[in-house]
Amino acid sequence: MRIGFGSDIHGLVPDRPLIIGGVEIDSDLGAEGHSDADALTHAITDAILGALALGDIGTHFPPSDERWRNAESFVFLRFAVGEMKQHGYEIGNVDSTVHLESPKLRPYIDEIRKGLADALEVETNRVSVKAKTGEGIDVVGERRAVRAEAVVSLEFKL
Repeated sequence: MRIGFGSDIHGLVPDRPLIIGGVEIDSDLGAEGHSDADALTHAITDAILGALALGDIGTHFPPSDERWRNAESFVFLRFAVGEMKQHGYEIGNVDSTVHLESPKLRPYIDEIRKGLADALEVETNRVSVKAKTGEGIDVVGERRAVRAEAVVSLEFKL
């Protein structure tokens, strides 16, 4: 068994979509970044790569490479899943938290979990997505950023 941790943060700006876990969230602010800036998918990708000791998302998809401008982050996640399978592992479970002051993510959580489970090639009951606000404190609470953290367990396939 291996365990990985990933985290990501993106500033929030007008005139950009807010994508979380592959789902577009109805919001007046979106995440700024080289790709689609999906902080949750980036955190899960980093957690898988970290569990395999393969560096981080920037190692494989550097922001200096124009091929990845506005790329859908599930491309990165599917790459990490491929690496995981190539090394003989499968997802045990994913536990993640998205920190966003508003809008509330509860109406989107089931759709996010389903899409992530499909990309991770597991049942939805192996993917946990929680949402927290910043309670008006720090960059999240001031609506200046979205932050996500994820822990994954990988199990060696016998």
